[in-house]
Amino acid sequence: MQIRYAVFTPILCRTQRFNCAINNTRLQMLFTQTVPGAIYLLATVSPRLDRYITLVKVSDAVKVRMDEGALLECEANPEVLTSDTMDQFRTFQMCERLLHSPTKLGSQLLYQIPAQNQIILIERYYEFDSVFAREVLGKKLSKGTKKDLDDISCKTGITLKSCRRQFDNFKRVFKVVEELKGPLVENIQRHFLLSDTLARDYAAIVFFANSRFETGKRKLQYLSFQDFAFCAGQLISYWTIGAMDSMMEDMDVDLEKEFLNELKDLKVLVNDKDMMDQHKILVCAALRGKIKVYKLMEVNFKNLSRALVNLASKLTHTKDVRDLFIDLVEKFIEPCRYDRWTVAEITLFLTHYTNAAHCLGTFRHQMIWDRYMGVIKSSQCSPLLHLSLIKVNYLSPTPSISSVSPPVNILNELNTFLICKL
Repeated sequence: MQIRYAVFTPILCRTQRFNCAINNTRLQMLFTQTVPGAIYLLATVSPRLDRYITLVKVSDAVKVRMDEGALLECEANPEVLTSDTMDQFRTFQMCERLLHSPTKLGSQLLYQIPAQNQIILIERYYEFDSVFAREVLGKKLSKGTKKDLDDISCKTGITLKSCRRQFDNFKRVFKVVEELKGPLVENIQRHFLLSDTLARDYAAIVFFANSRFETGKRKLQYLSFQDFAFCAGQLISYWTIGAMDSMMEDMDVDLEKEFLNELKDLKVLVNDKDMMDQHKILVCAALRGKIKVYKLMEVNFKNLSRALVNLASKLTHTKDVRDLFIDLVEKFIEPCRYDRWTVAEITLFLTHYTNAAHCLGTFRHQMIWDRYMGVIKSSQCSPLLHLSLIKVNYLSPTPSISSVSPPVNILNELNTFLICKL
């Protein structure tokens, strides 16, 4: 029987066997007669509802079950339903401490939960709302941030208790893995038994909390948590110590300081006039006839190149590292957006801009250049660039897809963008 009721907490089964066959697909329960003290997990495929049912008052949970028709379908009275719901809450409170250290859940004998159900229980407990994660992303996971949870709860519509649980989970994972040697995602999976997808999301949260990247500026509000999580993955892959040496400590948490210092050497691309002119010639030759903004690109090439190279050279300072995303938007993306570049044109430009540097005979920093541009290309051509330019592409008098109306959500984004600009 497929269990879909919104309960991921274990239930102390002390009642006789009876089945509840609820027509509503969100509510199906199974009670089984068993020995006292045995724990059974009613797994759910509705994370939103199971999160709700475990974080509200007992009376609210009872009301939800009554509204779903539990009394009629199970032929139970309100007292029995209330008692059963209270049992669920009590049992969860007793075993919640084990979820703080998931590896202990499998070795303990007090709660005999099947292995597969343990996995579901842990996964559900550590799942989080992306809108909540977006609000705390890049902030220090400290008491100061926790004091702001009231405001975040009001802003996101997520209950305060849920916000606290999610924040405590973020902080717990951060403390455990921040000093560990080895790949960040693997460390999270090993210590918290999370799925690969969820572990990668937590890796992004840990990485941003450690480097304290600025994500709250108004110009960055169009980016979602998943957008920043993608960028975190790219930064880990190219700019951390682990990108070059998989045996170094803190390899996926800290940006490599030596690499950031070496980025200053890239200044030669804009300080050496002959090299810059040669770089421009190579890029223009590769893009001639391939992009509609070719003339604008040719005129503004030096400004675009300086923006990218100067951004790299300033990353030796902590503040500039924190401002990486806002600087990228202001110095490079917004000028391209103003000139109505398309995503495809930017992608092509960055590809040839990166490759052309390898053809400069006097340029000796190809490895550093590739590591730096590896992030810039992937980050810009995915969330940072795509979501930023898509608003402008629909404003263009000659859209790439004619006679096709933009989807409603894009129109809403566009209206919001225009209002903000006005």
